[in-house]
Amino acid sequence: MDKQEKILAENQTTSKNTDSLKLAILNAQLCNDKLAEDVVVIDLSGLESAPADYFVVSTANSSSQMDSIAENILRTSRDYKLIPPRIEGREALEWVLIDYFDVVIHLMNPEVRTRFKIEKLWGDGKFFTVDDDANLTEISYEDVLEFYSATLEQ
Repeated sequence: MDKQEKILAENQTTSKNTDSLKLAILNAQLCNDKLAEDVVVIDLSGLESAPADYFVVSTANSSSQMDSIAENILRTSRDYKLIPPRIEGREALEWVLIDYFDVVIHLMNPEVRTRFKIEKLWGDGKFFTVDDDANLTEISYEDVLEFYSATLEQ
């Protein structure tokens, strides 16, 4: 059983995890697998005006790394026969958006992430990191700002 199969199997046995949350965790893990930086899951499910239940936001330091992360996510979607996501920005590789409807993955280069500050825009959400075993750890909004102090202007 490979790492992604283990993540899906473990999360299927946890009743508190919704399908959207499982998908967010899986995609955060896929970003981590390709050495993305500052990977954070934002839980927007409690916000009335949110465009999705979860955002996964990460930084890629090169266009080749961003393309590799995007391809890893798309390949895993095909392998597990998930509904194909919509994808935008794959040509420019500055900000790639992968949209599963309930879960949206934002792959950004450091300059774009600093400019758009998604964490600040959705500061009313709940923020999480995901470890190597796909466990969520909640972090405060203040911790998020500190966590990204190298890339986000406060």
